[in-house]
Amino acid sequence: MAGINICEPPASPDFVRFTQGFGQKFIVTVDTEEEFDWGAPLEREGHSLHTVPMLRKFQQFCEGHDVVPIYLVDYPVATSQVAAEALGEAVRAGRAEVGVQLHPWVSPPHVEEVTPRNSFAGNLPADLEREKFMRLRDAIERNFGVPPLIYRAGRYGLGPNSAAMLAEGGIAIDSSVRAKFDYGHEGGPSYRDHPVRPYWIDRDAGLIELPLTTVFWGLLRQLGPRLYPQLWRAPRLRGALAHAGMLERISLTPEGISIEEAIRGIDIAVDEKLPVLVFSFHSPSLAPGYAPYVRNEAELDGFYDWWRTIFAALARRDIRPSCVRDVMASVELAPDARAS
Repeated sequence: MAGINICEPPASPDFVRFTQGFGQKFIVTVDTEEEFDWGAPLEREGHSLHTVPMLRKFQQFCEGHDVVPIYLVDYPVATSQVAAEALGEAVRAGRAEVGVQLHPWVSPPHVEEVTPRNSFAGNLPADLEREKFMRLRDAIERNFGVPPLIYRAGRYGLGPNSAAMLAEGGIAIDSSVRAKFDYGHEGGPSYRDHPVRPYWIDRDAGLIELPLTTVFWGLLRQLGPRLYPQLWRAPRLRGALAHAGMLERISLTPEGISIEEAIRGIDIAVDEKLPVLVFSFHSPSLAPGYAPYVRNEAELDGFYDWWRTIFAALARRDIRPSCVRDVMASVELAPDARAS
């Protein structure tokens, strides 16, 4: 595990293969976190947990669609009795799963300065990143009654020491890589050149990467990896290319992605034979007024309509719901599973 840096794209990806009959599946991940002002600098204090009770409604909604949501929990939620009451029984019964999401600015020990660079946990000294992770991991197990097996770094902030930390903490899946995105301008990692397909971080340690699903769509999509980074400072040109059907970057999320865009993204992912489609959103979107994507009751209704439509679209394409335990049970462990 020493020397493995998840931030660096794998030179020769050891793609994960799944057992016969696995097909194509999807998972729903929820970045389950405190509420804060998205337009203000990050702070240790001043956050709230008003949307935590709304997790119960979303859980019931998912159960109605035979979906097992994966709640990636940060420290304020992990230590919240309200969160344990809302999700604990479902997690212990296997109708939901819980994982780790490390927001370093609200995770003890509070010894580092709160800065944009330090908001990416992988930028912290190795001992401090590890201590914050371990305290959070243990808090989740105490509060929810099961050990977490999946991790997502807050702000997707992996670092050179993250792989060893995750292996030590018993994590089987990292889902921090947001392929086709670059956070270098904020001091974070770049995932522009990372694969979207699941791959082994360390086969011996049993640690795999399950990247969030992002695809390029449009007539120029094959040029997307080279062309899109050149448009970073030209949002109007990006918008014009998307409107013209030339080039669009689509993430599988209800936050800022329309139903029509998401279905185009699903179709590309199906065509590319991605074995697992990874959906995500932030838990403050579960109530009006706490995230920029859901500002009122009408937009909250639209949020749930988005999921209903997407679940139906996935079912029509025979893409079935999955979860951490299903993914791990279906991984092919043969040593010759390296794919080109």
